[in-house]
Amino acid sequence: MATINRQARFGIGQVVKHRLFPFRGVIFDVDPTFNNTEEWWNSIPEEIRPSKDQPFYHLLAENEETEYIAYVSEQNLLVDDANSPVRHPQISDFFETYDPDRHAYLPRQIAAH
Repeated sequence: MATINRQARFGIGQVVKHRLFPFRGVIFDVDPTFNNTEEWWNSIPEEIRPSKDQPFYHLLAENEETEYIAYVSEQNLLVDDANSPVRHPQISDFFETYDPDRHAYLPRQIAAH
């Protein structure tokens, strides 16, 4: 089977929301294709299970009740138009600050030794 290599639609620091479920988050990592366990994959109901040959995003996510890490396929993400910061407690581990003009977080600068 040929590998499809396409450009990710969303980038690190961008705030997005899920297309089907009521949560949003900031992207902190991107996998070019599915890179999780088969157990995780099979836990998704077949009728909404996304294709594996697309980018998958790691999100510092939030819903009305809590904050958590989410792993979401590109087809299930939309740009979040709320233009407000995400309240996840790990934001400062990855990002410097929230830029409301870009509706995105600015990544931390990593010092090289």
